Amino acid sequence: MAAAAAAVRAAEELAEREMAGRDASHDAAHALRVRDLALSLAAELGLSSSPDRLLIVEIAALLHDIEVELEQGQREEIVAIIKGMGFKNEVSKKSVVEPTLEFAIVQDADRLDAIGAIGNMNKCSVFESFPKTPAGIARCFTYGGSKKNTLHDPKILPRDNLSKEKYMSKDEKQTSINHFHEKLFKLKDMMKTEAGKKRAEKRHKFMEDFVAEFYEEWSGRA
Repeated sequence: MAAAAAAVRAAEELAEREMAGRDASHDAAHALRVRDLALSLAAELGLSSSPDRLLIVEIAALLHDIEVELEQGQREEIVAIIKGMGFKNEVSKKSVVEPTLEFAIVQDADRLDAIGAIGNMNKCSVFESFPKTPAGIARCFTYGGSKKNTLHDPKILPRDNLSKEKYMSKDEKQTSINHFHEKLFKLKDMMKTEAGKKRAEKRHKFMEDFVAEFYEEWSGRA
């Protein structure tokens, strides 16, 4: 137990150190929220009696590409979860990780933090091999502002049927509002656990209402 607690604290400290100074779209608070969501989902899915599995869920949720001193098997599983949870992997229809329950929990938690009122948009990672690209309302516009992106331009339409390459491309000018159509509205149906699906429903509806109101106000109808 002491070793597990030490590993968790080390992961928290590393996440806080690596994310220090980043804008609010991808700061340490995101990692902590994802960890809390993941542990809550894990409890709902019956993992509370499995401390070893909970440790994997918690460390993987906290870290992007940083490892701590763990047993070799645990370290390999955590790295596999991190490498496989990106949205781009499902866009390409290619799985890069064995879909374990631990993987599903961490991925659902990360995606839940990408939708709803807070949300997240992050295309940066310490190493490119571990890209993370979730986005949502507050964090989407925070990130867009930091990149000087346009809020909305009716001439720039959302891209349909995105390939992995097109999704990752930075050549095309995009708007913050288009990201709802290109990704955020798709995440609800990509949840892997029943607990994640249930929570995603409310957050998805909140985003739908927000975008509808956004268009009404943009057009001057509201």
